Amino acid sequence: MSERPLPAVDDETRPFWDAAREGRLAIQRCGACGRHVFYPRSVCPHCHEARLEWVDASGGGEVHSYTIARRPAGPWFADRVPYVVALVELDEGVRMLGGLRVDDVESVRVGQRVRVAFEDTGEVSIPVWELDG
Repeated sequence: MSERPLPAVDDETRPFWDAAREGRLAIQRCGACGRHVFYPRSVCPHCHEARLEWVDASGGGEVHSYTIARRPAGPWFADRVPYVVALVELDEGVRMLGGLRVDDVESVRVGQRVRVAFEDTGEVSIPVWELDG
């Protein structure tokens, strides 16, 4: 079995990955305009201020879009096909891409409520999504 591909952790993303290891979904919020931000960065994409702080997100959202992968994205995914990759709009208004764990990939629909869960790889905990109710 091949190794699972892992994200690169750097100074800008470390607070996100540290929170994930603790089972929390952390995103940034701008201290100037108050809008939430994801992916991690040093300047707000809305008002261009550098006053971003880390806050815990609710962990809830809905499927904005998705795809069913029927061919693996690499060797590690080979025995997992078919699987769902979803673009989730968090209740805070930002969108995150990640795996959606479901028994029936054909049952997924845009607008379904989801909740974050975490897969511990030993090195990092990766946010994934599960249907909420």
